Amino acid sequence: MESGEEFRVPCGEADRADKILSNAFPDTSRSLIKRSIDSGHITRLDGTKLEPKTKLIPGEVLIVNLFYPEVAKLEPFETVLNVLYEDEYLILINKPSGMVVHPGDGTNNETLVHALLNHCPEELCPVGAPKRPGIVHRLDKDTSGVMVVAKKEFPHHHLVQQFANRTVTKKYTAIVAGKMKIVRGSFTDPIGRHPKVRVKMAVVKSGKKARTDWKLIDGSNKQFSIVDCNLKTGRTHQIRVHFSNYGHPLVGDKTYGYNSNKYPSSNPAIRVMLHARELSFKHPISEKIMVFSAELPPDMQTYISNLNYDDSKS
Repeated sequence: MESGEEFRVPCGEADRADKILSNAFPDTSRSLIKRSIDSGHITRLDGTKLEPKTKLIPGEVLIVNLFYPEVAKLEPFETVLNVLYEDEYLILINKPSGMVVHPGDGTNNETLVHALLNHCPEELCPVGAPKRPGIVHRLDKDTSGVMVVAKKEFPHHHLVQQFANRTVTKKYTAIVAGKMKIVRGSFTDPIGRHPKVRVKMAVVKSGKKARTDWKLIDGSNKQFSIVDCNLKTGRTHQIRVHFSNYGHPLVGDKTYGYNSNKYPSSNPAIRVMLHARELSFKHPISEKIMVFSAELPPDMQTYISNLNYDDSKS
């Protein structure tokens, strides 16, 4: 963005500029946002410079021109993607389990970003972060399902704002350990960084507000339950942390407490059993409500079939 784009501070309470912008651009690091503010790439509409601690009020308009450092060029990765929808503004992908969304420490050049660079070369929006062109949100490596990626700047900012304003509907299917005792509920415990293991998240009092609405889809098995989750917020590992906190870790999720010895089965899980089955949002250009879904992948379908079979024999 050479001249920058207008950004209107969303509804809510007045807060620091760096915090508001970090929430509005979740795929951009706070340090990069701070550098953009300090370098004058983010200003008020009249050109007045800000500081990271400057308090902004809802409705205030800024000129945002995120300042990205030079990074090594990402090389396209040739693979077949399951494209659910595509136009000149965005693309919807059914991400397979095992694929990392974007490059990072310890990843190779076979991420979703690399695959998208091969599928739609020179079309992905550069906004987001240097190694995350077009990325609006992400799914964990093991999680399969629906993702939206932006091809242009305006759709990217529009979609990010929808996620920040929680107007996007995100529905997941999960297989959890243990028999759920009630048929529906909501987990509202705050989630933050684990106090001792920094690569994990946890329910902590100082964490950010989080809400996972869920309902039981199949509770006929004695050791496992199939649940439908509707995320009202988008914290890292939210579903995994919430269910683990209530004694029902996701099947295969060793990071958050799943123990195959406690739940023996002739049907071992080879990954975390979580699938993003539906994503709904407003198209940034037409403003039409778009709803995209992806059926359970074969590995989860097979796992569920075997669970039912095992249970019928018990």
